[in-house]
Amino acid sequence: LHLEESGGGLAQPGESLQLSCRASGDIWRIYYMAWYREIPGKRRERIAYIMRDGNTGYEGSHQGRFTISRNSAGDTMYFQMNDLQPGDTATYYCNVVEENMAGPTSWGQGIQVTVSL
Repeated sequence: LHLEESGGGLAQPGESLQLSCRASGDIWRIYYMAWYREIPGKRRERIAYIMRDGNTGYEGSHQGRFTISRNSAGDTMYFQMNDLQPGDTATYYCNVVEENMAGPTSWGQGIQVTVSL
């Protein structure tokens, strides 16, 4: 699968951004999609995921501000980020796992989100 992220950029504190991740290829194999982020000097961390059956999960202190979703075709995942804070500045990555949690995994190229006055 090929993943392409879009929607990042610069935001001021309190503003919103929506990231998108579009998958191309054998999308019927998608089992799990997730958003990770990497802050310089820190490990890449998972922040939200959505399963094939639509179940979602969130991790970290940003819960309540971020929402993960997917289109009906199952090939595009979204990440709505509200009330952005400087601590949200990071490179955000889309991740997909095929067939089951032990299946092949793909990563997007990463997209920068910068939150600053």
